[in-house]
Amino acid sequence: MKPMNAGLLGIGTVGGGTFTVLARNEQEITRRAGRPIRIVKVAERNLALAKEITKGTVEVTDDAFSVVADPEIDIIVELIGGTTVAKDLVLQAIANGKHVVTANKALLAHHGTEIFAAAQKQGVMVAFEAAVAGGIPIIKAVREGLAANRIEWIAGIINGTTNFILSEMRDKGLSFAAALKEAQTLGYAEADPTFDIEGVDAAHKITILSALAFGTAMQFDKTYIEGISRLEAVDIKYAEQLGYRIKLLGITRRVPEGIELRVHPTLIPAKRLIANVEGAMNAVLVEGDAVGATLYYGKGAGAEPTASAVIADLVDVTRMHTADPENRVPHLAFQPNHIADIPALPMSEVQTSYYLRLRVEDQPGVLADITRILADEHISIDAMIQKEPGEGETQADLILLTHLTREKHIDAAIAKIEKLKVVAGKVTKLRMEELGK
Repeated sequence: MKPMNAGLLGIGTVGGGTFTVLARNEQEITRRAGRPIRIVKVAERNLALAKEITKGTVEVTDDAFSVVADPEIDIIVELIGGTTVAKDLVLQAIANGKHVVTANKALLAHHGTEIFAAAQKQGVMVAFEAAVAGGIPIIKAVREGLAANRIEWIAGIINGTTNFILSEMRDKGLSFAAALKEAQTLGYAEADPTFDIEGVDAAHKITILSALAFGTAMQFDKTYIEGISRLEAVDIKYAEQLGYRIKLLGITRRVPEGIELRVHPTLIPAKRLIANVEGAMNAVLVEGDAVGATLYYGKGAGAEPTASAVIADLVDVTRMHTADPENRVPHLAFQPNHIADIPALPMSEVQTSYYLRLRVEDQPGVLADITRILADEHISIDAMIQKEPGEGETQADLILLTHLTREKHIDAAIAKIEKLKVVAGKVTKLRMEELGK
């Protein structure tokens, strides 16, 4: 049977892994796909790198648009990243009647709605398993494996860099800055780690998962994003004493008022499996009404783990290439004419529990003043630790865990608490999730 010809845009870490794994496992992949899948042309600005990896077995060019225009190519694999040139290339490939496989989470989070509409109109597929959680097949699980379920919520450790940093801070008592430096030394963090440590990368991914779970358009601009750069080692220590671990989570939840869509450091009970995911690993917890909680764990980045997902998409596209477009799995799990307009809640309306750390004067009446303010905002306390002041000190740490309340109520209470003369500095606020029954 005629091979499916693929054009590869970008042969860096993931592109090189894709080329290598596709060649190494050619026979297995052909048996699964029903026909050979071959990369016949590679576009890469670094021509020397491309020639070194391909060893002269395929045509190499620095003109990506020539690959997209090649009539002999059936599938475009976009691995160059970014949201500008990549968008133009993907839309041009679709206009030329080519299927697209991409690992570009930023592109889909920002422009996925437009890209999927264009693909639907042209009758081609856009596959993106590698865009979220590397080698973990979470897209297929949410879109196909859990199709019988009303998905209630998804919570994921979907950025390995931040999870490594938090693991080092907990295990070794390192400051954030020291843990970040170690992550950079070991290659887990980029020289400019902003997208990772400030939560933007995780926000791209949870935006995609939310659209799949609830059948909505992409809503990246409505996602609340808070990273880990201001997290202090002392809060990781106190969380541990209270039976919690702190993880950067991407969370999306269906609530009566709409959809929660947020990324932030979160306290999780230490007994939960996801709380024990360490190092650079990823894990995604999905709650469905029929199946209950399901956990997906594995490597969220790297050449071959991500290549695994890219090639799985190539196999899927090859299998479905000749199918009636109306009978293919919809891009966003739900049929295009059933995509819902469900609003993402502003963070002020989100309801969760909270960890509060205050630096207070060690004197009578302090706790009464603070609890009175919380009560005025209808916030109840679940647990408390009051540390003894150090020798010669007049101030001590007070740690409070609250029951469920809305963010706007906790923020109002904090504003009042910070005005008390017995409270020094700012109140540290972290959100908490039980992630279980």
